[in-house]
Amino acid sequence: MDFGGHYIIAAPRQEVWEALNDTAMLKAAIPGCHKIEWSSEKTLDLEIKVNLGVIHPVFKGGLTLSNILPSKSYTLTGKGKGGLLGLAEGAADIVLSDAGEQTDLVFTAQGGASGQIMKLGKAIIGNSAQKVIDGFFERFGAAMGAKVTPLPTH
Repeated sequence: MDFGGHYIIAAPRQEVWEALNDTAMLKAAIPGCHKIEWSSEKTLDLEIKVNLGVIHPVFKGGLTLSNILPSKSYTLTGKGKGGLLGLAEGAADIVLSDAGEQTDLVFTAQGGASGQIMKLGKAIIGNSAQKVIDGFFERFGAAMGAKVTPLPTH
């Protein structure tokens, strides 16, 4: 399943980069996030209660940052276990560029799941994931004190 988004954030690129690497900002922006903390220079441990409509599993797992170009881009790879529901995993590329005094952020992700989660159907999971992504950037902007404007994706 593919997801993504394109956003203009009313803040300089360096500020957006720093906020994307600040666990307090991330916890405020990730719905259902109970815990997020750096476990090494390039890995985060997290625990998130996910709303999949009919069920609300808690996923425990980690994120790894790779392909890091400071203030420009990185790849996030994550895996989480939702108890009896199975495993969810995904990867996302985040690219930042200047848009005048603001930042242009492009987010592209691929994700999948196994076990009982897939019995819910890709449509439910896909819609939930896209809502989580859009909601994340809305809350991220609020946590930063910067307006976030979603743009159409092509």
